[in-house]
Amino acid sequence: MKFSLGCKNDHTFEGWFKSNDDFDQQQKRGLIDCPICGSNKVAKTLMAPAVSTGRTRDKISVALGQAHQAEMMAKMIELAREVKAKADNVGDKFAQEARKMHYGEKTAKPIYGKATNDEVAELIDEGVGIMPLPDVPDADTLN
Repeated sequence: MKFSLGCKNDHTFEGWFKSNDDFDQQQKRGLIDCPICGSNKVAKTLMAPAVSTGRTRDKISVALGQAHQAEMMAKMIELAREVKAKADNVGDKFAQEARKMHYGEKTAKPIYGKATNDEVAELIDEGVGIMPLPDVPDADTLN
């Protein structure tokens, strides 16, 4: 389910969740962060219904959607650059490394890498502080 969300600093963004309960559980555990300021004081906001009233309106919606998509992609690329500049790439061992740091078996440090959907779900269920990021073009190859 897609929700329109907002943080305590009045930033608005969208989030996808399996269900209302999934959102509520993640919110209670402080697992939902604002992608703009990092605040975990996030709540659902009013979301406009998806209503189509004609071809002209549909074309305008698509154009606005593409502009919004381009803006969001630029923000995700910048975030990827920042993560890569400040964290170590642990590759496919992300879930294992994050778990070791969470349980104090290793010194905590910023890391990034790859994890399966199942591994991500398990880490979240265990309360491991992670932030799944969407795939964006490799930040090292961007200008």
